[in-house]
Amino acid sequence: MFGIVRSSGRARARHTVLALAAATMLTGCGALGSADPNAAAGSELEKTTLKVSILPTTDLGPFWLAQDEGFFQAEGLSVDSVIAASGQASLTKAISGEADIAFSTYPPFFTATGTGAADMQLVADATSVNAKSNAIVTVPNSPVKTINDLAGRKIAITAKNTASDLLTRSVMQDHNVDFGKVKWVLIPLPNIAAALQQGEADAAYLPEPYITQAAKTAGAIPVIDINTGATQDFPLTGYGATRKWVRENPKTLAAFQRAMQKATHEALIDRAKVEPLLVRFAKIDEDTAKLLTLPGYGSILDARRLQRVPDLLLQLGAIPKPIDVNSMIGPQAGR
Repeated sequence: MFGIVRSSGRARARHTVLALAAATMLTGCGALGSADPNAAAGSELEKTTLKVSILPTTDLGPFWLAQDEGFFQAEGLSVDSVIAASGQASLTKAISGEADIAFSTYPPFFTATGTGAADMQLVADATSVNAKSNAIVTVPNSPVKTINDLAGRKIAITAKNTASDLLTRSVMQDHNVDFGKVKWVLIPLPNIAAALQQGEADAAYLPEPYITQAAKTAGAIPVIDINTGATQDFPLTGYGATRKWVRENPKTLAAFQRAMQKATHEALIDRAKVEPLLVRFAKIDEDTAKLLTLPGYGSILDARRLQRVPDLLLQLGAIPKPIDVNSMIGPQAGR
Protein backbone atom coordinates (compact mmCIF):
# COMPACT_ATOMS: atom_id res chain seq x y z
CA MET A 1 0.00 0.00 0.00
CA PHE A 2 2.76 2.47 0.98
CA GLY A 3 4.67 1.60 -2.21
CA ILE A 4 1.68 2.71 -4.26
CA VAL A 5 1.55 6.04 -2.50
CA ARG A 6 5.25 6.71 -3.28
CA SER A 7 5.05 5.62 -6.93
CA SER A 8 5.69 8.10 -9.73
CA GLY A 9 2.94 9.91 -11.63
CA ARG A 10 3.66 7.69 -14.67
CA ALA A 11 3.21 4.55 -12.60
CA ARG A 12 0.00 5.87 -11.09
CA ALA A 13 -1.31 6.65 -14.56
CA ARG A 14 -0.40 3.12 -15.73
CA HIS A 15 -2.25 1.60 -12.74
CA THR A 16 -5.28 3.81 -13.45
CA VAL A 17 -5.44 2.79 -17.11
CA LEU A 18 -5.20 -0.88 -16.19
CA ALA A 19 -7.91 -0.52 -13.55
CA LEU A 20 -10.23 1.23 -15.98
CA ALA A 21 -9.60 -1.39 -18.63
CA ALA A 22 -10.44 -4.13 -16.15
CA ALA A 23 -13.63 -2.34 -15.11
CA THR A 24 -14.61 -1.97 -18.75
CA MET A 25 -14.10 -5.68 -19.38
CA LEU A 26 -16.12 -6.62 -16.28
CA THR A 27 -19.07 -4.36 -17.08
CA GLY A 28 -19.04 -4.99 -20.81
CA CYS A 29 -19.18 -1.23 -21.44
CA GLY A 30 -17.35 0.11 -24.44
CA ALA A 31 -16.90 3.64 -23.06
CA LEU A 32 -16.85 5.37 -19.73
CA GLY A 33 -20.26 6.71 -18.67
CA SER A 34 -22.21 4.42 -20.97
CA ALA A 35 -23.33 2.05 -18.22
CA ASP A 36 -27.08 2.02 -17.58
CA PRO A 37 -27.77 1.95 -13.82
CA ASN A 38 -31.14 0.33 -14.51
CA ALA A 39 -29.44 -2.48 -16.39
CA ALA A 40 -27.46 -3.24 -13.25
CA ALA A 41 -30.63 -3.19 -11.17
CA GLY A 42 -32.45 -5.42 -13.62
CA SER A 43 -29.62 -7.89 -14.26
CA GLU A 44 -30.56 -9.93 -11.19
CA LEU A 45 -34.25 -10.11 -12.05
CA GLU A 46 -35.77 -13.24 -13.53
CA LYS A 47 -37.70 -11.01 -15.96
CA THR A 48 -37.15 -7.38 -16.84
CA THR A 49 -40.28 -6.94 -18.95
CA LEU A 50 -43.65 -7.39 -17.28
CA LYS A 51 -47.12 -7.48 -18.76
CA VAL A 52 -49.85 -6.36 -16.36
CA SER A 53 -53.52 -6.70 -17.29
CA ILE A 54 -55.53 -3.72 -16.07
CA LEU A 55 -58.89 -1.94 -16.19
CA PRO A 56 -58.82 1.83 -16.92
CA THR A 57 -60.31 2.97 -13.59
CA THR A 58 -59.20 5.39 -10.88
CA ASP A 59 -57.86 2.40 -8.93
CA LEU A 60 -54.86 2.42 -11.28
CA GLY A 61 -53.62 5.86 -10.19
CA PRO A 62 -50.52 4.54 -8.35
CA PHE A 63 -49.74 2.10 -11.18
CA TRP A 64 -49.69 4.87 -13.77
CA LEU A 65 -47.70 7.04 -11.36
CA ALA A 66 -45.09 4.27 -11.04
CA GLN A 67 -44.79 4.23 -14.83
CA ASP A 68 -44.76 8.00 -15.25
CA GLU A 69 -42.28 8.75 -12.45
CA GLY A 70 -39.89 5.97 -13.51
CA PHE A 71 -40.31 3.89 -10.34
CA PHE A 72 -40.54 0.67 -12.36
CA GLN A 73 -37.55 1.66 -14.46
CA ALA A 74 -35.52 2.38 -11.32
CA GLU A 75 -36.16 -1.23 -10.29
CA GLY A 76 -34.94 -2.51 -13.66
CA LEU A 77 -38.44 -3.19 -14.96
CA SER A 78 -40.20 -2.35 -18.20
CA VAL A 79 -43.95 -2.67 -17.60
CA ASP A 80 -46.53 -2.96 -20.39
CA SER A 81 -50.28 -2.67 -19.83
CA VAL A 82 -52.82 -5.08 -21.30
CA ILE A 83 -56.38 -3.70 -21.17
CA ALA A 84 -59.11 -6.08 -19.98
CA ALA A 85 -62.90 -5.65 -20.08
CA SER A 86 -63.49 -6.81 -16.49
CA GLY A 87 -61.73 -8.16 -13.44
CA GLN A 88 -62.56 -11.68 -14.53
CA ALA A 89 -61.14 -11.04 -18.00
CA SER A 90 -58.00 -9.57 -16.44
CA LEU A 91 -57.53 -12.64 -14.26
CA THR A 92 -58.01 -14.91 -17.29
CA LYS A 93 -55.11 -13.14 -19.02
CA ALA A 94 -52.80 -13.98 -16.12
CA ILE A 95 -53.98 -17.60 -15.99
CA SER A 96 -53.41 -18.03 -19.74
CA GLY A 97 -49.97 -16.40 -19.65
CA GLU A 98 -50.99 -13.39 -21.73
CA ALA A 99 -50.14 -11.28 -18.66
CA ASP A 100 -47.71 -11.87 -15.80
CA ILE A 101 -49.70 -9.97 -13.18
CA ALA A 102 -53.42 -9.21 -13.16
CA PHE A 103 -55.16 -6.20 -11.66
CA SER A 104 -58.72 -7.05 -10.63
CA THR A 105 -61.35 -6.61 -8.02
CA TYR A 106 -60.67 -9.20 -5.35
CA PRO A 107 -63.59 -11.65 -5.84
CA PRO A 108 -62.28 -13.25 -9.07
CA PHE A 109 -58.99 -14.18 -7.35
CA PHE A 110 -60.85 -15.97 -4.57
CA THR A 111 -63.48 -17.62 -6.77
CA ALA A 112 -60.76 -18.97 -9.09
CA THR A 113 -58.93 -20.50 -6.14
CA GLY A 114 -62.06 -21.57 -4.28
CA THR A 115 -63.53 -23.40 -7.27
CA GLY A 116 -60.21 -24.91 -8.35
CA ALA A 117 -60.12 -22.97 -11.62
CA ALA A 118 -56.64 -21.62 -10.87
CA ASP A 119 -54.09 -21.42 -8.07
CA MET A 120 -53.71 -17.68 -7.51
CA GLN A 121 -51.66 -15.60 -5.11
CA LEU A 122 -52.25 -11.97 -4.18
CA VAL A 123 -49.11 -9.87 -4.69
CA ALA A 124 -50.11 -6.25 -3.94
CA ASP A 125 -53.07 -4.32 -2.61
CA ALA A 126 -54.62 -1.53 -4.68
CA THR A 127 -57.79 0.04 -3.26
CA SER A 128 -60.63 -0.08 -0.76
CA VAL A 129 -64.11 1.38 -1.09
CA ASN A 130 -64.31 5.04 -0.09
CA ALA A 131 -67.44 7.10 0.51
CA LYS A 132 -68.95 7.91 -2.92
CA SER A 133 -66.24 6.07 -4.83
CA ASN A 134 -68.57 3.16 -5.76
CA ALA A 135 -72.34 3.21 -6.02
CA ILE A 136 -75.46 1.68 -7.49
CA VAL A 137 -76.83 4.31 -9.86
CA THR A 138 -79.88 4.88 -11.98
CA VAL A 139 -81.21 7.54 -14.36
CA PRO A 140 -84.26 9.85 -13.97
CA ASN A 141 -86.52 7.91 -16.37
CA SER A 142 -85.82 4.55 -14.69
CA PRO A 143 -88.49 2.81 -12.55
CA VAL A 144 -85.81 2.49 -9.85
CA LYS A 145 -85.95 5.37 -7.37
CA THR A 146 -84.72 3.77 -4.16
CA ILE A 147 -82.87 0.62 -3.23
CA ASN A 148 -86.20 -1.09 -2.49
CA ASP A 149 -87.09 -0.78 -6.18
CA LEU A 150 -84.17 -2.99 -7.28
CA ALA A 151 -85.99 -6.27 -6.68
CA GLY A 152 -86.79 -7.98 -9.97
CA ARG A 153 -85.17 -5.23 -12.06
CA LYS A 154 -82.40 -5.26 -14.68
CA ILE A 155 -79.13 -4.40 -13.01
CA ALA A 156 -75.93 -3.90 -15.00
CA ILE A 157 -72.67 -5.38 -13.70
CA THR A 158 -69.42 -6.20 -15.47
CA ALA A 159 -69.42 -9.95 -14.78
CA LYS A 160 -70.72 -12.50 -12.30
CA ASN A 161 -68.69 -13.01 -9.12
CA THR A 162 -66.81 -9.72 -9.54
CA ALA A 163 -67.04 -6.83 -7.08
CA SER A 164 -69.88 -5.29 -9.07
CA ASP A 165 -71.94 -8.45 -8.53
CA LEU A 166 -70.82 -9.25 -4.99
CA LEU A 167 -71.14 -5.74 -3.56
CA THR A 168 -74.48 -5.06 -5.24
CA ARG A 169 -75.96 -8.23 -3.78
CA SER A 170 -74.47 -7.51 -0.36
CA VAL A 171 -75.96 -4.00 -0.21
CA MET A 172 -79.35 -5.34 -1.33
CA GLN A 173 -79.16 -8.06 1.32
CA ASP A 174 -78.36 -5.45 3.98
CA HIS A 175 -81.63 -3.72 3.09
CA ASN A 176 -83.68 -6.94 2.87
CA VAL A 177 -84.14 -6.54 -0.89
CA ASP A 178 -84.48 -9.87 -2.72
CA PHE A 179 -81.84 -10.23 -5.43
CA GLY A 180 -83.00 -13.72 -6.40
CA LYS A 181 -85.18 -12.48 -9.28
CA VAL A 182 -82.86 -9.75 -10.53
CA LYS A 183 -81.97 -9.90 -14.21
CA TRP A 184 -78.21 -9.34 -14.24
CA VAL A 185 -77.09 -7.60 -17.43
CA LEU A 186 -73.38 -8.01 -18.20
CA ILE A 187 -72.00 -4.80 -19.71
CA PRO A 188 -68.43 -3.39 -19.86
CA LEU A 189 -67.97 -0.33 -17.65
CA PRO A 190 -67.54 2.21 -20.50
CA ASN A 191 -70.92 1.17 -22.00
CA ILE A 192 -73.06 1.21 -18.86
CA ALA A 193 -74.12 4.88 -18.97
CA ALA A 194 -75.48 4.45 -22.50
CA ALA A 195 -77.22 1.22 -21.48
CA LEU A 196 -79.00 3.06 -18.67
CA GLN A 197 -80.08 5.81 -21.06
CA GLN A 198 -81.44 3.30 -23.56
CA GLY A 199 -83.33 1.26 -20.98
CA GLU A 200 -81.14 -1.82 -21.33
CA ALA A 201 -80.67 -1.66 -17.56
CA ASP A 202 -82.75 -0.09 -14.79
CA ALA A 203 -79.76 0.43 -12.50
CA ALA A 204 -76.06 -0.34 -12.46
CA TYR A 205 -73.06 -0.77 -10.24
CA LEU A 206 -70.39 1.81 -11.09
CA PRO A 207 -67.01 2.80 -9.67
CA GLU A 208 -65.32 6.12 -10.32
CA PRO A 209 -64.63 7.69 -12.78
CA TYR A 210 -67.73 6.16 -14.35
CA ILE A 211 -70.06 7.56 -11.67
CA THR A 212 -69.04 11.14 -12.43
CA GLN A 213 -68.99 10.51 -16.19
CA ALA A 214 -72.45 8.89 -16.15
CA ALA A 215 -73.79 11.83 -14.16
CA LYS A 216 -72.55 14.21 -16.86
CA THR A 217 -73.58 12.19 -19.92
CA ALA A 218 -76.73 10.39 -18.75
CA GLY A 219 -77.87 12.34 -15.71
CA ALA A 220 -77.13 9.30 -13.55
CA ILE A 221 -77.89 9.61 -9.85
CA PRO A 222 -76.86 7.33 -6.96
CA VAL A 223 -79.40 4.91 -5.56
CA ILE A 224 -77.09 3.97 -2.71
CA ASP A 225 -73.44 4.38 -1.80
CA ILE A 226 -71.59 1.06 -1.60
CA ASN A 227 -69.61 2.39 1.39
CA THR A 228 -72.32 1.35 3.85
CA GLY A 229 -73.13 -1.59 6.12
CA ALA A 230 -71.28 -4.83 5.43
CA THR A 231 -69.35 -3.26 2.53
CA GLN A 232 -68.06 -0.13 4.29
CA ASP A 233 -64.31 0.30 3.64
CA PHE A 234 -64.48 -3.02 1.78
CA PRO A 235 -61.25 -4.29 0.13
CA LEU A 236 -61.89 -3.60 -3.51
CA THR A 237 -59.00 -4.23 -5.89
CA GLY A 238 -55.53 -5.72 -5.94
CA TYR A 239 -52.89 -7.44 -8.04
CA GLY A 240 -52.41 -11.18 -8.34
CA ALA A 241 -50.46 -13.82 -10.23
CA THR A 242 -50.46 -17.57 -10.49
CA ARG A 243 -48.62 -19.35 -7.70
CA LYS A 244 -46.27 -20.83 -10.31
CA TRP A 245 -45.33 -17.36 -11.60
CA VAL A 246 -44.73 -16.07 -8.07
CA ARG A 247 -42.53 -19.06 -7.25
CA GLU A 248 -40.45 -18.64 -10.41
CA ASN A 249 -40.03 -14.84 -10.26
CA PRO A 250 -39.40 -13.76 -6.65
CA LYS A 251 -36.93 -10.95 -7.44
CA THR A 252 -39.06 -9.58 -10.25
CA LEU A 253 -42.10 -9.62 -7.99
CA ALA A 254 -40.22 -7.80 -5.22
CA ALA A 255 -39.12 -5.13 -7.70
CA PHE A 256 -42.74 -4.63 -8.84
CA GLN A 257 -43.89 -4.38 -5.23
CA ARG A 258 -41.25 -1.84 -4.25
CA ALA A 259 -42.20 0.40 -7.17
CA MET A 260 -45.91 0.14 -6.31
CA GLN A 261 -45.29 0.88 -2.63
CA LYS A 262 -43.40 4.05 -3.53
CA ALA A 263 -46.02 5.15 -6.05
CA THR A 264 -48.89 4.50 -3.65
CA HIS A 265 -47.19 6.62 -1.00
CA GLU A 266 -46.80 9.45 -3.52
CA ALA A 267 -50.43 9.17 -4.63
CA LEU A 268 -51.69 9.35 -1.06
CA ILE A 269 -49.79 12.49 -0.17
CA ASP A 270 -50.31 14.39 -3.43
CA ARG A 271 -53.59 13.99 -5.36
CA ALA A 272 -52.32 16.55 -7.89
CA LYS A 273 -49.91 13.91 -9.20
CA VAL A 274 -52.76 11.48 -9.87
CA GLU A 275 -55.31 13.72 -11.61
CA PRO A 276 -53.35 14.31 -14.87
CA LEU A 277 -52.65 10.58 -15.12
CA LEU A 278 -56.37 9.83 -14.96
CA VAL A 279 -56.85 12.26 -17.85
CA ARG A 280 -54.11 10.58 -19.88
CA PHE A 281 -54.76 6.93 -19.15
CA ALA A 282 -58.37 6.60 -17.95
CA LYS A 283 -59.40 8.98 -20.78
CA ILE A 284 -61.45 11.31 -18.59
CA ASP A 285 -61.61 15.08 -18.87
CA GLU A 286 -59.85 17.42 -16.47
CA ASP A 287 -63.06 18.57 -14.77
CA THR A 288 -64.07 14.99 -14.02
CA ALA A 289 -60.60 14.23 -12.67
CA LYS A 290 -60.93 17.13 -10.23
CA LEU A 291 -64.50 16.28 -9.17
CA LEU A 292 -64.43 12.51 -8.74
CA THR A 293 -63.88 10.70 -5.47
CA LEU A 294 -60.71 8.65 -5.41
CA PRO A 295 -60.77 5.20 -3.82
CA GLY A 296 -58.68 4.38 -0.76
CA TYR A 297 -55.23 3.54 -2.13
CA GLY A 298 -53.01 0.91 -0.50
CA SER A 299 -50.17 -1.42 -1.48
CA ILE A 300 -49.43 -3.74 1.46
CA LEU A 301 -51.71 -6.77 1.80
CA ASP A 302 -53.42 -7.21 5.18
CA ALA A 303 -54.82 -10.72 5.67
CA ARG A 304 -57.30 -9.74 8.38
CA ARG A 305 -58.80 -6.99 6.23
CA LEU A 306 -58.88 -9.13 3.09
CA GLN A 307 -60.57 -12.02 4.88
CA ARG A 308 -63.82 -10.08 4.49
CA VAL A 309 -63.85 -10.89 0.76
CA PRO A 310 -63.89 -14.72 0.78
CA ASP A 311 -66.17 -14.64 3.85
CA LEU A 312 -68.73 -12.62 1.87
CA LEU A 313 -68.27 -14.84 -1.18
CA LEU A 314 -68.98 -17.89 0.95
CA GLN A 315 -72.03 -16.24 2.47
CA LEU A 316 -73.43 -15.44 -0.98
CA GLY A 317 -72.67 -18.93 -2.33
CA ALA A 318 -69.99 -17.87 -4.80
CA ILE A 319 -67.41 -20.31 -3.39
CA PRO A 320 -68.08 -23.83 -2.02
CA LYS A 321 -65.93 -23.71 1.13
CA PRO A 322 -64.03 -21.23 3.35
CA ILE A 323 -60.71 -19.78 2.21
CA ASP A 324 -57.94 -18.70 4.59
CA VAL A 325 -56.55 -15.52 3.03
CA ASN A 326 -53.10 -16.20 4.51
CA SER A 327 -52.74 -19.15 2.16
CA MET A 328 -53.14 -16.82 -0.86
CA ILE A 329 -50.84 -13.95 0.08
CA GLY A 330 -47.51 -14.08 -1.74
CA PRO A 331 -44.19 -12.78 -0.43
CA GLN A 332 -44.17 -9.01 0.08
CA ALA A 333 -41.11 -6.81 -0.36
CA GLY A 334 -40.09 -5.15 2.88
CA ARG A 335 -41.76 -7.78 5.08
